[in-house]
Amino acid sequence: MNFKKNAPLLFVMAIVLSFSQMAYSQNYKYTFQNPQLGFEERVNDLVSRLTLEEKVSQMLNAAPAIPRLEIPAHDWWNEVLHGVARTPYKVTVFPQAIAMAATFDTKSLFEMADFSALEGRAVYNLAVAAGKEGSKYQGLTYWTPNINIFRDPRWGRGQETYGEDPFLTSMMGAAFVKGLQGDDPKYLKAAACAKHFAVHSGPEPLRHVFNADASMYDLWDTYLPAFKKLVVDAKVAGVMCAYNAFQNQPCCASDLFMTDILRNQWNFKGYVTSDCGAIDDFYKKHKTHKDAESAAVDAVFHGTDVDCGKEAYLALVQAVKDGKITEAQLDVSLHRLFMVRFKLGLFDPVSMVKYAQTPASVLESKAHKAHALKMAQESMVLLKNEKGLLPIRKDLKKIVVLGPNADNPIAILGNYNGNPSELSTILGGIKEKVGRQTEVVYEKAVNYTNKNVLGNDVQTDFKALVDKYKDADLFVFAGGIAPQLEGEQMKVNEPGFTGGDRTSILLPAVQTDLMKALKASGKPIVFVMMTGSAIAMPWESENIPAILNAWYGGQAAGQAVADILFGDYNPSGRLPVTFYKSDSDLPDFNNYSMENRTYRYFKNKPLYGFGYGLSYTSFDYAKEDVPVKVARGKDLTVAVRITNKGTLAGEEVAQLYVMNQNRSIKAPIKSLKGFQRLSLKAGESKIVKFELSPDDLSYVDTEGIKQQFKGVLQLSIGGSQPDEANPTSGNVLKSLLTIE
Repeated sequence: MNFKKNAPLLFVMAIVLSFSQMAYSQNYKYTFQNPQLGFEERVNDLVSRLTLEEKVSQMLNAAPAIPRLEIPAHDWWNEVLHGVARTPYKVTVFPQAIAMAATFDTKSLFEMADFSALEGRAVYNLAVAAGKEGSKYQGLTYWTPNINIFRDPRWGRGQETYGEDPFLTSMMGAAFVKGLQGDDPKYLKAAACAKHFAVHSGPEPLRHVFNADASMYDLWDTYLPAFKKLVVDAKVAGVMCAYNAFQNQPCCASDLFMTDILRNQWNFKGYVTSDCGAIDDFYKKHKTHKDAESAAVDAVFHGTDVDCGKEAYLALVQAVKDGKITEAQLDVSLHRLFMVRFKLGLFDPVSMVKYAQTPASVLESKAHKAHALKMAQESMVLLKNEKGLLPIRKDLKKIVVLGPNADNPIAILGNYNGNPSELSTILGGIKEKVGRQTEVVYEKAVNYTNKNVLGNDVQTDFKALVDKYKDADLFVFAGGIAPQLEGEQMKVNEPGFTGGDRTSILLPAVQTDLMKALKASGKPIVFVMMTGSAIAMPWESENIPAILNAWYGGQAAGQAVADILFGDYNPSGRLPVTFYKSDSDLPDFNNYSMENRTYRYFKNKPLYGFGYGLSYTSFDYAKEDVPVKVARGKDLTVAVRITNKGTLAGEEVAQLYVMNQNRSIKAPIKSLKGFQRLSLKAGESKIVKFELSPDDLSYVDTEGIKQQFKGVLQLSIGGSQPDEANPTSGNVLKSLLTIE
């Protein structure tokens, strides 16, 4: 273009554009309302208009509306652990988080989070239409995922995590965040929040006063990798700081966690919320601060932007007036908070935000319900199948279903759950699966322990029970434990449980006694176990021919169990936690050292190891391309060929472990560094490739600094851990790798 020749035309166009923009902006009362402007400018304008009292009010989880500025109310507190939780609307409920971890399937978890975010948008839209904008559990800021390491099976909230392994937790957590937050370059579909930062995993009754301690080695080797993955790589929108203290500082005012690591090392720009009541704990429980004012000031100085509470941060008004903190410091937090709200499109027209146009029809859609079933199927772990008892025939004359979890709609939903329109219990799933010629009889027989709801002892005549069903062809005992017994800071009066945690990991004795009576009948027995944590069951492992761990499987749990029991789905789940043999395998619950904890450091033989799970078919591994040398600092590709040697189609979870050979350095005995789920028809082979980065071939030194291994490492690739046999996954390939 000849700019000199066309200057008059360009000048006129500029004038027209200028007037057009002015006219457009004049439609808005305030600058921050103009969607044509950048988020930064809009947020700065909004914050500049707030009074001190309004600023403080916006730093509470239940941030009120500010009518004079036309700012709507917003409650930061919502949950989406395994589907949108605690909403008054009917939603799809996927398996509990620990069960989804057992799928070892990042693609399925990504899709689950994507579906949940869509349902969350629909719930939000319905709430707004009903005039309930700003109500708790109906917003778009979700305090999920829980990426704490499930270091001890006694912790009742371990069911909310992705298990005991930092690598598995990192990969599953990152997939969840990316699925929930969406891929739009401008707007968030929903805002995820990584919790509880950091070193937080019980005991529940002590969480408000507990002072956790861990070495720099354990901190960086075990407790922090998942948080780093979600903050640095997955770009999680929020982080929740924990109730407990760490090295005598409350986590929400920790120099190490909040200032040094989160904001400085990881350069986190998102928002931080306290756990609910955690700031109050500073002066009420931890006694590290004298009053609400000093606690609130310290928390804000350390970058805690939201007080989930109703008391502590209100003292910030007086703190500013007293000169203990400046409004400018509050503005830092407010900028982060309103940036999230703007990125969610909450200040823009619906027509501009594609996610805001999500219809109510996505709630419990056909695709979402199908995915809930798929994830339930993938999550269930076949622990034992002696002499091929499973799958069972659909034409048996009489199946007797027993146990406290057989027809329990509460147990399958886990905790932090929503409510579906329809759900399937184990009893219902079995009844739906068999033909008319099969009689299905149900009797609860026992409670979880020998206590009833009133706390009184209950005695069952097991001999009479067995005699009553002497014509049974099969017993299915649905036992284990339930969310009514394990969870977040609960009041439970049952032997083996306290405050939401467990005092023993043994299966309650009354259930073992019943199965002993069933075994004495000579009838075949299938033990379907529901749990959110590892259960020690040495007698059952030796004496019950078939054991299926079904976790808390979500709305489709019963159908998934029946699909596996009757062979319509080939089981493929893997344990994301170690199943120990007894309580004596466990260190002190209060000790946060990883010594002799989890598969990475446990020196004894477990009952069932991390990564374990059987199939109805069998697989074979062969080396395709397994290098024996790699230069330091270089990536490594490992390829193996996996063949389904059986007669049934099935899914295999291939796992790659790195095993330290240099005993002069402190490192895990073995560490998962790659996993892939693949489907194989009978006789089919596929090549699976694992990409290992220099970081995967590194360890943490005693100061917490990442160092790359030198010399020889051992790689192990198979369907289970090295040195832990899995008869249906066949051979485990081992290869020495020299890092030069």
